[in-house]
Amino acid sequence: MAKENNNMETIIRTKQENEGKNKINKVVLQTDKLTKKFGGLIAVNNFDLKVSQGEISSLIGPNGAGKTTVFNVVTGIYKADGGKVLFKGEDLAGKKPHQIIKKGIARTFQNIRLFSNMTCLENVMAGQHCRSKEGTWSSVLQTPGQKKEELEIKKNAENRLKQVGLWKWRDELAKNIAYGNQRMLEIGRALATNPDLLVLDEPSSGLNDKESEDLMDFLKEIIKDNLTILLIEHDMNVVMGISHWVTVMDEGKKIAEGLPEEVYSNPQVIEAYLGKDEEEEE
Repeated sequence: MAKENNNMETIIRTKQENEGKNKINKVVLQTDKLTKKFGGLIAVNNFDLKVSQGEISSLIGPNGAGKTTVFNVVTGIYKADGGKVLFKGEDLAGKKPHQIIKKGIARTFQNIRLFSNMTCLENVMAGQHCRSKEGTWSSVLQTPGQKKEELEIKKNAENRLKQVGLWKWRDELAKNIAYGNQRMLEIGRALATNPDLLVLDEPSSGLNDKESEDLMDFLKEIIKDNLTILLIEHDMNVVMGISHWVTVMDEGKKIAEGLPEEVYSNPQVIEAYLGKDEEEEE
């Protein structure tokens, strides 16, 4: 009962924060009838999604709903079998992951993907390779341009480590820092690409309550710099606490969308998570 009361307090707080946010913001990311199949399985089925600039949008749904598949299509890991993905009005069809990063979309993964035997600073520096302008020969010959760019990459990495609170671990191997810090390191590496859209796949997974609260505060802070965030999240306290807009998937389809408090009480959403009442089925 105490847990439920905490959830409701979170919803009320979010509702208050969302007052006045019904204005129309520019759409940064849009999927139009997006479809992805794996053999005879339709993982994503004519899925429409809109993400507004400067906001935190959440994509939620039960396990197997197709959420991560949507992320993988948006970020170029999978090729869509139908429909479109538009980023700032540009069709991303055929774009590879590194090209999409250059366009301004960075992501993290549900399962942390760090370079375990590299330091935290090196991890964040490595994430910027897609923004590098100097070529292979410049690196081999150590030209002035290459040296200048390397200094800029290091400076940016240092700033991002400070931003995510990991500066004191800059020289520590990624595998040696705490799990929660590894989560933040991956976010820092993504931010180092200077994205317009940050795509986070279950960023609070494995975090304790304090770490989840800190993550929520951090995400609400960084969107003040006109960053847009799209996240998949299983922790409903996080979803209700930071989202401006929530879209719900089930079995590859969109079943609901709206403000957090609207989605929270939507009968279709409750049914997707909890199933039908036996009496209703009869």
